[in-house]
Amino acid sequence: MSTAVQTDVDPDAAQRAIEYCYAQGWSDGLPLVPPTRSLVDEFLAAGGREPGEVIGRMPQVDRTVTVDLAAINAAMAGCKPEYFPVVLAAWAALMRERAAMGGGWQSTSGPAPLIIVNGPIREQLGFNSTGGIFGPGFRPNATVARTIGLIVRNVFGVIPHELEQATQGVPGRWSICFGENEEDSPWPPLATDLGVPGDAVTTTLLRTCEYVDNRHTADPEQLLGDFADTIGRSGSWIFQNAGVGVILCPEHAHLLADAGFSRADVQRWLAERSGRTTAALAAAGKDLVDTRVRQPGNADRPEEFQRTIADGAESSILVAVGGSRTAGISMVVRLFADWSGTSVPIGAGGLAPHASHRDPR
Repeated sequence: MSTAVQTDVDPDAAQRAIEYCYAQGWSDGLPLVPPTRSLVDEFLAAGGREPGEVIGRMPQVDRTVTVDLAAINAAMAGCKPEYFPVVLAAWAALMRERAAMGGGWQSTSGPAPLIIVNGPIREQLGFNSTGGIFGPGFRPNATVARTIGLIVRNVFGVIPHELEQATQGVPGRWSICFGENEEDSPWPPLATDLGVPGDAVTTTLLRTCEYVDNRHTADPEQLLGDFADTIGRSGSWIFQNAGVGVILCPEHAHLLADAGFSRADVQRWLAERSGRTTAALAAAGKDLVDTRVRQPGNADRPEEFQRTIADGAESSILVAVGGSRTAGISMVVRLFADWSGTSVPIGAGGLAPHASHRDPR
């Protein structure tokens, strides 16, 4: 790259504007785009919503998010105005998550929003759906996710060492946004399976991500067993059960589909086989569930298998396809709480209040 940026904009004035944003406490630590009124108006025009419309509340601090405030933070995050309908859809999807409507943003685990985009809009706006989807390098992926973090910070006031109570936090808390790799998936798009075909966003809150590197087996049950072993580890259990999802690379998705597994089959197989024996959980001091919380017990019935996923909750496992065909590496994502199991359509004219076969919680 060149050693200097040639521009007709006064770089000293730009630096002063950036420093002004820092001085106001608006930043997540990185430089912000100064949100001029004319720039914010471009976002509002792209969003197609009334500026004063309330799109979220945090009742415990009595604070509300409006479309105008969301637009200001999207501008500061570095979004382009045309990304704003995706921001609105992602925010609407998060507002269907019980934890995001409660104290999730302030949790000691510091959960990370997971944002998955479906539909032609991925290509139109340049969302990364293939190689490196959990990493940096793509403006829409990075800035849409960052906007959510800035809204939580600047509107709800959840700031580290203040209202935020994260013990250590989660890497990538405000950076996990990608397009599902629909072109290399053997199944319908995630949002389509949830009742929303076309341009849509699906979200939930994560505790963390763990990769599963299995690039040699051709046996679908060996592969699924590797996922089940990862899902069932004791460290992720706090309550009686724990929520999970899997983001399958194309190789893993096709291996399973070629063996006759549908998305629902994968959910069912993993739900039935992910967990640990009481004896294994006792070794970690988590064999007894008292008032829903895991703690040391007496290791009664040591050979009993305790499931990570509650019986009957198979459909709560999020299964999506993302990444490239470079290796058999997929990701297990640890859900912060229960997932709404819904998707939200993206559109400048407004968002449907609900469009899925499952009720939001």
